[in-house]
Amino acid sequence: MRPGPKNLITDVEGLTVGHATDEKVRSGVTAVLCGQGWNAAVDIRGGGPGTRETEALAPHNLVGRAHCIVLSGGSVFGLAAADGVAVALSAQGIGLQTRVDAPAIPIVPAAVLHDLANHGDKDWGLEPPYRHLGFRALQNAAADFDCGAIGAGRGARAGVMNGGIGSTSLDLGDGLMVGALVALNSVGSAFMPDGKTYWAWPFELQQEFGGRGPPLQPMDVSDPAPDEARLMAIGRLQPGVNTTLAVVACNADLTTAECKRIAIMAHDGIARAVRPAHTPFDGDTVFAVASGQVPLDESLSRPAHLGRIGSAAADCLARAIARAAFAANPAGEYPSTREFQGTSPRPQG
Repeated sequence: MRPGPKNLITDVEGLTVGHATDEKVRSGVTAVLCGQGWNAAVDIRGGGPGTRETEALAPHNLVGRAHCIVLSGGSVFGLAAADGVAVALSAQGIGLQTRVDAPAIPIVPAAVLHDLANHGDKDWGLEPPYRHLGFRALQNAAADFDCGAIGAGRGARAGVMNGGIGSTSLDLGDGLMVGALVALNSVGSAFMPDGKTYWAWPFELQQEFGGRGPPLQPMDVSDPAPDEARLMAIGRLQPGVNTTLAVVACNADLTTAECKRIAIMAHDGIARAVRPAHTPFDGDTVFAVASGQVPLDESLSRPAHLGRIGSAAADCLARAIARAAFAANPAGEYPSTREFQGTSPRPQG
């Protein structure tokens, strides 16, 4: 197993990703653009989600495809980022066309994370910045993009550490490519109790998050929430204050229902890389998209293909989470008390 050429979700041909960051607000938006529309689905496991147009991706409903997936900071205010993206895409003629003389209708599902308590300037009155940030993220969409404290991950936290954006890919051979992108803002930690070793260390490829390997000495990992007291002190143990948002992608010819299974399986990547995961305080949401460029080999059953792709998506997501933490925490250890109170490093890239 090896990553794709970029080790980013954009190794799945046809995807582009754009970030827009507001340093004053300490927040931002990340847009994953799916060309002219890909089959898509979503699975939500966290107890405090904030989403838009997720029902449009339900296998039993009509549309089942997406033109762009938007991940945003700003909690409920961040949902406006999808408005900016939808208007811009429609102006480009991208979307469903019901009549020749009617505007194109882009399907732009979105999910938001809570970063309102990170000491950025949130005194925006009646004009939150997220609609404009959505425009900018779409304008910045490209095959190459940065990870770390940028875009939707600018103001994110993961346990008591800095969260951020991470991305990876996996080349399955036979032309199949799988990738993941995550905005990590979890109540749980991406680090083991030593504050240096990633829970996802067994899945690392080519030293993509530092090559630290397993812990150097045995440690007690029996506590399911080792940072609970510190999280309580900084107000993180409140419903909807945390979340892990992700997009997994592949180039296989999958239906909307099959994308749903991939999204379900990909959640295992969160459970492998964050502890605890899927809590009542998180809004953990995973989107799955498929370009349909590569027909599945008919010598293997479709369920077998789905199992292989879904397992790869989970591994990619686990790796992306560790890569986000690695990019957003250059020192790779527990930050100071001052950092607990809301400061964070400059964005990467």
